[in-house]
Amino acid sequence: MGQPSDVTPELVRDGLQRARYLTTPRVETVLYLALAIEKPLLIEGPAGAGKTEIGKVLAATLQTELVRLQCYEGLDEAKALYEWNYQKQLLRIQADRAGDLEWGEVTQHIFSHDYLLERPILHAITAPRKVVLLIDEVDKADEEFEAFLLEVLSDFQVSIPELGTVAARHRPVVVLTSNRARELSDALKRRCLYLYLDFPGLEIEHQIIRLKVPDLDAVLREQVARFVHGLRKLDLRKAPSIAEALDWARALHTLKIKELDVPVVRRTLNLLLKHEDDFRKADAKIGSLLGTGSRRLT
Repeated sequence: MGQPSDVTPELVRDGLQRARYLTTPRVETVLYLALAIEKPLLIEGPAGAGKTEIGKVLAATLQTELVRLQCYEGLDEAKALYEWNYQKQLLRIQADRAGDLEWGEVTQHIFSHDYLLERPILHAITAPRKVVLLIDEVDKADEEFEAFLLEVLSDFQVSIPELGTVAARHRPVVVLTSNRARELSDALKRRCLYLYLDFPGLEIEHQIIRLKVPDLDAVLREQVARFVHGLRKLDLRKAPSIAEALDWARALHTLKIKELDVPVVRRTLNLLLKHEDDFRKADAKIGSLLGTGSRRLT
C-alpha cells in the first residue's frame, strides 16, 4: 500500500473515516490528487482548523511513518537536513591518528553516512519506503529557508558537499501547512497543490463533537457547536480551534453540565479563549451567542 498505483479515492475516504476525520468531498479530492500525482500539498488556513492532522491521517492511511519538521524563525538547513556527529567524528579522528593514518584516509572515514545525523528532510528522502513528510507552519520560517525548500520540492534531492547529491529512494508524500503569518512565495506555491482549510461548518462541527465526545448530552452537544461557531465569527485575536472546542465539550461533560447558560459559559470560557482581549470581547456577547439560531441539528 502507498504506491501511486494503489491510491484510489476510496482508499483516501476509508482512511479519513478510520481516523475519524470528518471533512468535505472537496478536501477528499485534493488529498487523493496529492497522493495520485505525487505532488506536494500546501494547506493554508487558521490555526487549529485541522491542517496538521491531515499529515497524520495520510500517514495512517498509507500505513507509513510520519516525519515532521516543525518550522520556526531561524530554522536553517542544518536543523532541517543534516548535521555531522562531531563528537563521534572526533573520537574516530583520535583513533585513526593513533594508528598513524594519513589525513586523507581519516577524512574518508569521518565524512561518511555513519557519521551523519539525519534531520527530517534527509530522513524522508533516504527512508527505505515512502513516508509522509509534514513541514508544519512553514510560514514561521525565514524566506531563505523557503528558498532552500524549492530544490527539495522540485527534484526531491539534496546536495551534501562531502557526499554529493542524495536523491530520494522513494518520493515522499509532502504536506506543508501555513497559518498565513506571512505570504509564501509564488515559486513555492507553484510546486504544490493548494488547499485552504477553514474551520468546519456548523453541521460538520456538530458531527465531530458527536464522534469525539459521544457521551455528551445531545442538547449540550448542539449548544456547544452553535456557541463555538458563533465565537469564530467575532473579531478575535485567536479563534477557538477544533481541539479547544472538543476540550470544552469534555470539560462540560466532566462537570456534569446538561445545558449551557451564561454562568456556565463564563466559568469555562478560558478553555476556548487564551487571550484576555478575546475573553472580554466574547463575555459581552455570551447571551446573544447562546440565543443564536434554533434549527435543530441531526
